[in-house]
Amino acid sequence: MTGALDRRLEALREAADLAEDRLDDADVEAARAVVSKAGVRLGFGLESTVVALAGPTGVGKSQLFNVLTGTELAPVGRRRPTTSAGQAAVWGGDARALLDWLGIGRRHQVDADDLGGLVLLDLPDFDSVETSHRVEAERIVALADLVLWVVEPQKYADASLHDRYLRPLATHAEAMAVVLNQADLLASAEVASWRKDMERLLAEDGMTTLPLVVVSARTGDGIPELRRLLAERVAARDAALAKLAADLDRAVEPLAEGCTGKVPGVRREDRARLLASLEEAAGVPTV
Repeated sequence: MTGALDRRLEALREAADLAEDRLDDADVEAARAVVSKAGVRLGFGLESTVVALAGPTGVGKSQLFNVLTGTELAPVGRRRPTTSAGQAAVWGGDARALLDWLGIGRRHQVDADDLGGLVLLDLPDFDSVETSHRVEAERIVALADLVLWVVEPQKYADASLHDRYLRPLATHAEAMAVVLNQADLLASAEVASWRKDMERLLAEDGMTTLPLVVVSARTGDGIPELRRLLAERVAARDAALAKLAADLDRAVEPLAEGCTGKVPGVRREDRARLLASLEEAAGVPTV
């Protein structure tokens, strides 16, 4: 199942070695970081799917976490921020080593059901007044297999969400979904307009196929649809592969751009090898 990705990662590793001291150092190190991260993540297998609930302050991430787990594990309150560190709920299986790598200390076991294999993470706010909370949220977003961006009627169009996260991650559409929470605050007609406007904003961000689910964690409306989305991704066991493939594509691009012209100090045959490695890393079929 990982054969094609393994070959692409090996090609990226070779390309990074060939590009050392020849292309931009930051781009080379970024490529090596992707290869390293992918090797570690794949080493844990695909039995577990790591899904992160990410979003700004007050959108109901913790409440959604509680509804999905059927517990009151995450504190919910008016005092912000209520979540200072990530916590995990694990549906069956043993995800201890994976959570050690993710750096998640607070862990809860949930009886396996249709979501067996899910590792759900409740993250701090990415717009928290606490710098450490923002850093933690961004760190986990980079490592999670699938990110659910949780928004609500007032903050769904915030520039901080679209400019800093969604638009730059347009290449990662297969590793993300959007949850429109707190739909109970709107009338039915307003919900339809809200969804349509969010679809418009996502299209402007470069994502026309991003899954979008409207829910109310308070009333339970839309939760079955969200569970079905999660169950499908968990059962397929391909979320990690999609995320890593997107990471790989993103790492290849600047290296390929650096090879568009003549590369100083690089012999023709070495440049040809570098381009061949980048083509394989990008998944370009060879003839």
